[in-house]
Amino acid sequence: MPRLSEVIAALDALWPPGRAEDWDAVGTVCGDPDQEVSRVLFAVDPVQEIVDEAVKLDADLLVTHHPLYLRGTTTVAASTFKGRVVHTLIKSDIALHVAHTNADRADPGVSDALAGALDLRVVRPLVPDPTDAEGRRGLGRVCELDRPVTVREFAARAAERLPATAQGIRVAGDPESLVRTVAVSGGSGDSLFADVRAAGVDAFLTADLRHHPASEARAHSPLALLDAAHWATEWPWCELAAAQLDEISDRHGWDLRVHVSKTVTDPWNSHSPSPGAPN
Repeated sequence: MPRLSEVIAALDALWPPGRAEDWDAVGTVCGDPDQEVSRVLFAVDPVQEIVDEAVKLDADLLVTHHPLYLRGTTTVAASTFKGRVVHTLIKSDIALHVAHTNADRADPGVSDALAGALDLRVVRPLVPDPTDAEGRRGLGRVCELDRPVTVREFAARAAERLPATAQGIRVAGDPESLVRTVAVSGGSGDSLFADVRAAGVDAFLTADLRHHPASEARAHSPLALLDAAHWATEWPWCELAAAQLDEISDRHGWDLRVHVSKTVTDPWNSHSPSPGAPN
């Protein structure tokens, strides 16, 4: 079995910490570099529900997309919910490693996984990484469909292919307009509207679209907007990342058992439609 330090080195090669945004908090949160690793669990959120799942699975390493501590803290007391997560992990000899914006920028990365879940052909990054001479890394992806579909049909595809959430898929735009090209960005994407407009795509699928940026984007152009749950747009990366680690394990003869959590950690758990609202 490999040591934790060996597995982390492999993960850092996939998602170098130096490619994360300056404000981000990626890397290993807890874990003994010399401990052996035989079972790994991938998930989006490092919340107690996921940590309890890792304990039940007898995992040695939990890899999440979202950081546990995005900002500094002065305590890991178990009386706080994040402190309880740390206590549970350490007591159970489970390491926690985070790949966030470094996984967003990777090739393949979070948005590649999202595009793959929707059967889209990736053309290029939406916001290219200027340090990548090949032009493959960066935030978001510009994609093409194999055939034109209506906004209504594309929204239905997204609702069917992405994990089910209470929100589903919200749509802004003419449901009968045709979609040939799409920009996708896993996670919160309304900071990318200028790049989406510059890409000249027919639709933009992302998460956490706020009222004013979405309203202004619609006023600028007939761009269709599809707003999915944040968790749902990033969960496909867990399957991609698990497959990448599986391949590394096979190559090195590590015999790791790699799992993907199917626990829904989207904070919204129910939906009550307004009477007479458009569908």
